[in-house]
Amino acid sequence: QVHLVESGGGLVQAGGSLRLSCAASGRTFSNYAMGWFRQAPGKDREFVAAISQTWTGSSTYYAESIKGRFTISRDNAKDTVYLQMNSLKPDDTAVYCCAAKNSMYYTDTQGYDYWGQGTQVTVSS
Repeated sequence: QVHLVESGGGLVQAGGSLRLSCAASGRTFSNYAMGWFRQAPGKDREFVAAISQTWTGSSTYYAESIKGRFTISRDNAKDTVYLQMNSLKPDDTAVYCCAAKNSMYYTDTQGYDYWGQGTQVTVSS
């Protein structure tokens, strides 16, 4: 079992930045590919970014809609994955959740086994 807790959400003006954190506990963090997803009101959950298991080199993968603005990273010493979000737009408003899976297929946006509760990000225009 992996327990995930997100933090760092809030209200920010368009063009601003936020850094989300996701703290993991329960299993060897470095063995898990980690992902960030978001869900806006009335919309389906959307993949945002993923980072691979550490032993494969912590490679990253991004949705086209956020590429160049968001950066995913991980700190295995702290069992934490981050999502740095820059140049935020009102369309980025959503609940952001992190997820984990013990898989080498980090570019596959399916198959996540563990999910956090999410943190709200609101971008005002």
